[in-house]
Formats: sequence, C-alpha cells, structure tokens
Amino acid sequence: MARTRLSAEQVAEGLAGLKGWKPDGERAISKRFVMKDHVAALGFVVTVAATAEAIDHHPEVHWVFNRVTFTLSTHDAGGVTARDFELAKRIDALR
Repeated sequence: MARTRLSAEQVAEGLAGLKGWKPDGERAISKRFVMKDHVAALGFVVTVAATAEAIDHHPEVHWVFNRVTFTLSTHDAGGVTARDFELAKRIDALR
C-alpha cells in the first residue's frame, strides 16, 4: 500500500468517510473508543495490534482504564497516508 503523504484536502476527504476519526495535528488522525471496562479495553488493544501487524502498521496507542485512543500516522512518509485510512477502517470494523 502506498506510503505517500496525503494533502490536507485528501485527509479531510478520507475523514469524511469515517465516523469519529479526527485530525490530530497536521500529521495524524485519531479516534477515542470507550469500552465497558478495563479488560474489554485491553482485549480491543490486543486485537487491533494483531490487525495492525498484519498490514505492517504500528499505531500509537493511549490506554487508560476503559478508554483507548489510536493515533495513526505513517512516520516514514511524514504524515497521513492511505495506509492510515486502511487501518482506521479495520479498527472500526473490529468495534
């Protein structure tokens, strides 16, 4: 999958097709998930990790009790790429 950084307009277009994902600065997108409890949040993080590994992507994860925020950016491209949107869609499908 392409690792070419998307323009701000392309990122806005991609976000329009995703529920709850937002720009996180100029070089990332993020979404916060609230789970029923700590164990459910942990399970979700582990499942997303396996999904991300399958497409060779490694999101930033912030996990506090039952809240998990994923921040997606393709670091070697210096910002958001099609890979980030692919992972965002896969994360949403897991929820």
